[in-house]
Amino acid sequence: MADIYEGLKTAFLLVILLDADLIEITLRSLQVSLTALIISSAFALPFGAYLAIQRFRYRRLTIAILNALMGLPPVVVGLIVYIFLSRSGPFGVFGLLFTPTAMIIAQIIIIAPLIASIAHQSFRELWAEYHDLLISLNTSHRQKIATLLWDGRRALLTASLAGFGRAIGEVGAIMVVGGNIDHATRVLTTAIALETGKGDFALALGLGFVLISLAVSINILIHWLTKTERERRW
Repeated sequence: MADIYEGLKTAFLLVILLDADLIEITLRSLQVSLTALIISSAFALPFGAYLAIQRFRYRRLTIAILNALMGLPPVVVGLIVYIFLSRSGPFGVFGLLFTPTAMIIAQIIIIAPLIASIAHQSFRELWAEYHDLLISLNTSHRQKIATLLWDGRRALLTASLAGFGRAIGEVGAIMVVGGNIDHATRVLTTAIALETGKGDFALALGLGFVLISLAVSINILIHWLTKTERERRW
């Protein structure tokens, strides 16, 4: 019990005193996850809007596949990315394996279906309200998508935050493609796993406090945005 107490005490000191290793790992986690989020949102959000307004032959199948991809095991995504980026893989010549870029690629594959699916659900409700108006104005598909993106921006932010929450807490895929290399690819989740295995509970708990704080902040923000959006519609 005394060891746990001392570990918690040391962890709080590391956070309060802004330990250099803790700050470095946290900033790298944010860099990787935010980059993956921006890239994913850039094509996942418009794709969600397109699925809501456009009717085509394999639309239902596309939506079903998109929903199924939300449940992809991260470690399997990491394995697939590893194969493609390894020296014997088709993209091995670029030397991206065990770099932050490889971690970003893996996170994009993981969170893009989630963002697109949540966005699609929000756009379906919005499209039901705007359908007659936009059709009567004879707007193009691009104008329809732009209108939905703008008027549904709060819901889109919620979708993006949900993607970021999954990205920042992901460990399996980035452990495989990043290698958890010190001062290179070590992030919050992989560092916690490593330090726990080494028995360094102080640093592991300090990193855990930071990760929990980020996760709680994201969930509070999502809840607030969702509540605000519902109140605005009413």
